[in-house]
Amino acid sequence: MLNFKTVNIITVIALLAFFITSYFYNLSLWFFIIILILWFLITVAGSFFIKWNYHFKSLHSNKTIKENVVAITFDDGPHPEFTPKVLALLKTYNFKATFFCIGKNIEANPNVFKSIIDQGHTVGNHTYSHTNSFGFLKTNEVIEELQNTNTVVKKSMGLTMKLYRPAFGVTNPRIKKAIKVTQLQSIGWSKRSLDTTFRTPENIFNRTTKNLSKGDVILLHDTSLKSIVVLERLLLFLQQHNMESVTIDSLFNIEPYA
Repeated sequence: MLNFKTVNIITVIALLAFFITSYFYNLSLWFFIIILILWFLITVAGSFFIKWNYHFKSLHSNKTIKENVVAITFDDGPHPEFTPKVLALLKTYNFKATFFCIGKNIEANPNVFKSIIDQGHTVGNHTYSHTNSFGFLKTNEVIEELQNTNTVVKKSMGLTMKLYRPAFGVTNPRIKKAIKVTQLQSIGWSKRSLDTTFRTPENIFNRTTKNLSKGDVILLHDTSLKSIVVLERLLLFLQQHNMESVTIDSLFNIEPYA
């Protein structure tokens, strides 16, 4: 898969070739414009599709794992109403999951956040504010977002989180620099449920379970009743197929905390 560095090199070479050729031949300016448009489109797509690993590597699945396990992950919590429902369902099936939490939500719901950890689940950094403009923040602003959330968790639970889920799955060179400074490991997904969209629970469930196999990372959200409905069916599905949900650190054999 192409990455940012490779695409930039190819683009520079193409532009140099254009200028050199233009010296000898009367080439249309459209060749120059097309090269820039292609660079822009590829870079935009690579920034929004985290599975491309365009700007930096994220962990999306572990197909080499021997056990028949997947990793269910939840973004955007903790939520005062729905996260406890998620925890109750996971406890019923004796499954574990990973919760990528927003810093301000941790501060607003400290007891719910503590329950996540007390029940043996893993927590990760999902920025402090999850602002819609996150992909446009400067490097120092991204660093501040990540450090603020880690500081909140360190003060409340004594843990230094090492796992990071990019907000909206957006990546760019500034975020790359920020996670290098904060020493966070980016975690993506191989199964995106799209449970925050207009889709029905039936559609979301079918999308999530279609071709589901060991080592997959499932993206859900602990922020709506629809997701709870999907989760309940998903956990039953896993049980019926002799599959288990484990934490991200268990799936990839990495340390979740420093």
